[in-house]
Amino acid sequence: MRYIAWLLLITLAYSANGQTYADSIAQFRSKYTADLLADPRAPVKPAQVKYLSFYKPDHSYCVWADFTATPGSKPFLIQTHSGKQKPFREYGTLDFTVNDTKLTLHVYQSIDLIKDEAHKDELFIPFNDETNYETTFAGGRYIDLVVSDISGNKVLLDFNKCYNPYCAYADGYSCPIPPKENYLHTRIEAGERTFQQ
Repeated sequence: MRYIAWLLLITLAYSANGQTYADSIAQFRSKYTADLLADPRAPVKPAQVKYLSFYKPDHSYCVWADFTATPGSKPFLIQTHSGKQKPFREYGTLDFTVNDTKLTLHVYQSIDLIKDEAHKDELFIPFNDETNYETTFAGGRYIDLVVSDISGNKVLLDFNKCYNPYCAYADGYSCPIPPKENYLHTRIEAGERTFQQ
């Protein structure tokens, strides 16, 4: 029950410093926006920050997932919105429940980043759900993890931290398109919404 103890520690930490879950998500989004503006390649400029849109924090979209590693998986190419392809390999799968629906997401690792010492532990989850074309970007959204987020074959999966690819803001970027296996047959009403400009 290591992950239950971990969750209890997180809850106690929030209580101890008076920070709520909503506060933690507000801090995450503030840093996300700052990082977005700091990237010289980013399509969002300071005057456009007001057009960023997010769902209200909803703790029901922060769930524990069972992780299953897929060692020995072969590299494959993921299509991007620019027509280029990028090499990834499957690192594992996450099984979890949202909206009373049992779901699975495939977790990927960039073949290019594996070679980079600073980024070799980064994991990538592109996904689509039933809010696409309505309240969220039609081309899907992303969640980032690192290898150390996996503890005892458990991962705390927080959709409140999912974000848009650069292609949601402007053309000309090679954003990975979520593979069909990562289409979630439910509404994920959490995280970043459609750019409102």
